[in-house]
Amino acid sequence: MKLLRIKAIAKKELVQIWRDPYSLAMAFLMPVILLIIFGYAVTIDINDIPAVVYDLDSSSMSREYAAELRESGYFTIVAHIESYREIDRYLDSGRAKLAIIIPQDFSKDLHAGRSSQVGVIMDGSDSNTATIAQGYVTAIAEQYTQRLRGVRVKPLIDARTRVWYNSELKSKNFIIPGLIALIMSVIAALLTSLTIAKEWDRGTMEQLISTPIKTPELIIGKLIPYFIIGFIDTVGSVFMATVIFDVPLRGSLFLLFALSCIFLFGALCWGILISIVAKTQVVASQMSLLSTFLPAFLLSGFMFAIANMPKPLQFVTYLFPARYFVTILNDLFLKGSSLQILAGEVLLLVLYGIIIFGLVNKKFRKKVV
Repeated sequence: MKLLRIKAIAKKELVQIWRDPYSLAMAFLMPVILLIIFGYAVTIDINDIPAVVYDLDSSSMSREYAAELRESGYFTIVAHIESYREIDRYLDSGRAKLAIIIPQDFSKDLHAGRSSQVGVIMDGSDSNTATIAQGYVTAIAEQYTQRLRGVRVKPLIDARTRVWYNSELKSKNFIIPGLIALIMSVIAALLTSLTIAKEWDRGTMEQLISTPIKTPELIIGKLIPYFIIGFIDTVGSVFMATVIFDVPLRGSLFLLFALSCIFLFGALCWGILISIVAKTQVVASQMSLLSTFLPAFLLSGFMFAIANMPKPLQFVTYLFPARYFVTILNDLFLKGSSLQILAGEVLLLVLYGIIIFGLVNKKFRKKVV
């Protein structure tokens, strides 16, 4: 293997990238755009749930209870309605997700020390929001009751919770690192999936085949420019995550970039493998999106816990490197994990890169088909 040949192929690829503004835009702008869109749009925090209040009591205590719901930050009171019929209109139109019905004798019952049943009607079309909203309503009702009594009822079991790693329980601290893995999976494979196919489409592959360059030299030479671009994208994504989205980075920055390089190598090799198999740019781009975005989004643990998936599907997730990279990023950002703790995921990423690189060298043949 001669470094001079690898350098020549890498230089040729860099010139082609520089002359193609669309490739440059996709390489540098797409990660930024995707990170901004997904970073602000994807969230599992449930706040400001729109609600309506039907107050049959119209007392100072009922108004205070409604204010308690509003001031909690979990609910936004969009209207105080005057009839049951209005509840259907608000829920059907989606202007409200739940309705609070305060009974007529609400204040009288509380003054007498009796329990008062507050009605809650929820829109169950979004079961996750409805379940969380139900818990919010129950907790606020208990706090309001204890405040009225002026004494806190001591439970028989006092469970004291302490949250580690993400003490504020902000979903963005968990989503943004996984989002970096998702974006880098797609970008890396999409960029390199066009390299070999582009040579066939332009008719320049025959010229490369006629040269004395060997297959590993050709593959490595084509990998180098995209590896540099991918690394720059990774640095930019980490910068945006920590500065713009204020996600804490508790682990080693050097370790983060080192392990990102291992993941990038495997992802880029997968793109080249697709390019070799597809032969055309259109098919290659479609195959790269299908084989990276959906697995990285659905089967990596980014959005859905792998432990909650059916057992056969859990075994399938081991085939996708994004699963290991999502774990690595979350652990480095939130837990500050060391290489020793992440050794299992790192070894599997290295194994994946070696296997895919071997398949690329085996699949590519220097001959016209």
